[in-house]
Amino acid sequence: MVNKAEAFRALHHGRVPDDPLVLPGPWDAASARVFVEAGFPALATPSAGVAASLGYADGETPADEMFAAVARIVRAVDVPVSADVEDGYGLAPKELVERLLEAGAVGCNLEDSTGGVLKDAARHADRLAEVRSAAADLLFVNARVDVFAHGDGDPERAIERAALYVAAGADCVYPIGAPPEMLPLLRSGIRGPLNVFARLGGASAAELGELGATRVTFGPGLQRRAAEALAEIAAELRQAGR
Repeated sequence: MVNKAEAFRALHHGRVPDDPLVLPGPWDAASARVFVEAGFPALATPSAGVAASLGYADGETPADEMFAAVARIVRAVDVPVSADVEDGYGLAPKELVERLLEAGAVGCNLEDSTGGVLKDAARHADRLAEVRSAAADLLFVNARVDVFAHGDGDPERAIERAALYVAAGADCVYPIGAPPEMLPLLRSGIRGPLNVFARLGGASAAELGELGATRVTFGPGLQRRAAEALAEIAAELRQAGR
């Protein structure tokens, strides 16, 4: 019998260029159900979106609250859920894997920066290898490459870091913030699935797929769009009450 982790991993393979895996980012149980009811086969939580739903700034959510939020989302749906756990909250690889599996996650994002500064790539690769060893095939590891977010934006440097992470056992590489025009170069230099960050109103998932994306995620973009819509509704209610 195929478990959710195996099913999630399979979603990343055999895709045609104009049909990348689109993973909406739920920030709570209600939003997760909305995405599943719309037909999405899997979800990927955004740490910044979850933080906002809990009343925290991005990067300031206590680990216990983040794992609890992920667990609530997992319990609310029957599709695989991957969790953004930032840089791992300082947890040892074995404990990090245990916490993810206890929450019911089938995958995780792990950043290669902390406090806006890139980590030593070789040391981070060693950590990813430990996570992979502890998780075996029970977690899909998405290694975020922060060269475009917190580095110099050099695509060759991103490719070099990605190669270390893939060799360490990462299932997917996520060069967050990479400009669309750089995706063909990144695609040619990176082995395995490539996660691309999409902006609402920007290039479509199909267009990003044609450029090299295997999967597309939105970070906190969907939560922020929902908050904007709610602000408009609140303004209308306020105006109607005058």
